[in-house]
Amino acid sequence: MLRSAKEMEGYRVSATDDEVGTVRDLYFDDEYWTIRYLVADTGAFFSGRRVLVSPVAFREADWLTRRFHLAMTRERVKDSPGIDLDKPVSRQHERDYYRYYGWPGYWGAYDDGIWGGEAYPAMLASRAWSDADVPAEDKGDPHLRSMREVIGYHIQGTDGDIGHIDDFIVDDQTWAIRYLVIDTRNWWLDRKVLVAPHWAERISWAENNVYVDLTRQAIKDSPEWHSDAPVNRAYELQLYDHYGRPGYWYGPDGKHAPKAA
Repeated sequence: MLRSAKEMEGYRVSATDDEVGTVRDLYFDDEYWTIRYLVADTGAFFSGRRVLVSPVAFREADWLTRRFHLAMTRERVKDSPGIDLDKPVSRQHERDYYRYYGWPGYWGAYDDGIWGGEAYPAMLASRAWSDADVPAEDKGDPHLRSMREVIGYHIQGTDGDIGHIDDFIVDDQTWAIRYLVIDTRNWWLDRKVLVAPHWAERISWAENNVYVDLTRQAIKDSPEWHSDAPVNRAYELQLYDHYGRPGYWYGPDGKHAPKAA
């Protein structure tokens, strides 16, 4: 099912034996536009420490009660590698994180899919960490971005500014970001539209701009979307047909994002 990423802020995170904290942010991979971590604010539980929580750790996502249940103890989460979220999350830290939990990394040798070679994040938990999972050339930083930071970025069409990013629509099985929710209120009152991230030509993280190969009129004429209605396949078919683009469900077209400027 497709869900709002912004609405996940404030969800409770529970270990098998106690509370861990609440979701404060989500980190996504800007190469594949896939959620890699939740950022949990532990409050008084761990003296205000914030921790990364991978979807690999989920035992259950309870959408009705707004709670993520983890398949591990609170102590296990507490002893995970510390992170300074005021700095970029390095690949070395990610390696330490996955090695600590004994999971194989999603990157490198498994770079051919949304979550590497696995369709769903939790499937990685059944396999063990191996240093062979990390290619020798994988020495750079990952492409991780904060959802809270990117919300507000401007969307530039072929003929001008269209609006700004207001939310992400996420697949709750694969954690792929399927759509950017664009707020166009400066041009079309009370209208929000959906644009797939892989329709963008380029992204300038320095200028906070996403450039899409779409005109303002094409966006204005796109199928109307209401935030209180679920994004279902019938709506997606209308949307992709309007833009004349192949659906991501037909193949790997939705996996790769444009290169950053």
